[in-house]
Amino acid sequence: MPESHSSGALLAAGPLGHMPAYGAAHLTMLALLVLAAFALVLWARRSAPQRVDQVLRIAGWVLLANAVFWTSWGFMPWAWNLHESLPLHYSDALRFLVPLALITQARWALVVSWFWGLTLNLQSVLTPDVNYFVWIPLEFTQYWIAHGAGLLAPLVLIWGLGYRPTWRGYGLAYAVTAAWAVIAFTGNALTGANYGYLNRAPAGPSILDLLGPWPQYLLVEAVLIAAVWALMTWPWALRDRRSGIPLSGRGGVLRRPLASQAPQASSSISASRSSPSETVTTRR
Repeated sequence: MPESHSSGALLAAGPLGHMPAYGAAHLTMLALLVLAAFALVLWARRSAPQRVDQVLRIAGWVLLANAVFWTSWGFMPWAWNLHESLPLHYSDALRFLVPLALITQARWALVVSWFWGLTLNLQSVLTPDVNYFVWIPLEFTQYWIAHGAGLLAPLVLIWGLGYRPTWRGYGLAYAVTAAWAVIAFTGNALTGANYGYLNRAPAGPSILDLLGPWPQYLLVEAVLIAAVWALMTWPWALRDRRSGIPLSGRGGVLRRPLASQAPQASSSISASRSSPSETVTTRR
């Protein structure tokens, strides 16, 4: 729990409460996220490619600066909490992963953001575990910036820009997830915390409640994630192989249609070579 301070009205001696799941604030944010998802995907599809890339890079830099600020905030004396401040939750990693994906469009960052953002992160969107300790407006805003961006960015990158996961991308994302679990579990063992909810389920209602007690739910969750991610990959992989959609970038973790394979594209292929191993495609 944060230490008591008497120097300002924004600081609290203890928890200030929490945001109840499916209360007015939560339902409002869910509605805004649905509207934003539709609007951003349509904008990405209909806008000039150069303009989309520019806006996404700017958004990425803003999100990165905010991630650095919020991580630093957690280490300040008035906010420090050994059980909350270390950046070991999956959402903490996603705070940095999403900006990296938007700024660089690095293929590994894109594919991990896709799987994490639409599953692990979605759990926090649908069943939030938000406890306020210092300043409610800031903590509420930061929670939804992190989880909202984690949901919207993959939707724009996949449905807006046309990136599709491959089986190799599926394997990479699962390996990264397991590696981060080892890191978080080690942190929990050293601190007695519960980062990643690897040592116990959240105090409030969550999807983990349906998977049995600890440690059973960890095994069930691992199998469930593998199955759900496979279902998220299979339709794209099957369709893209049949259509001859080319691999995008190094590693083969994503595919992306050429201009001639996109809807309403002309019969000519517009592609240029940016490096010996990668084809940069253009969109309409």
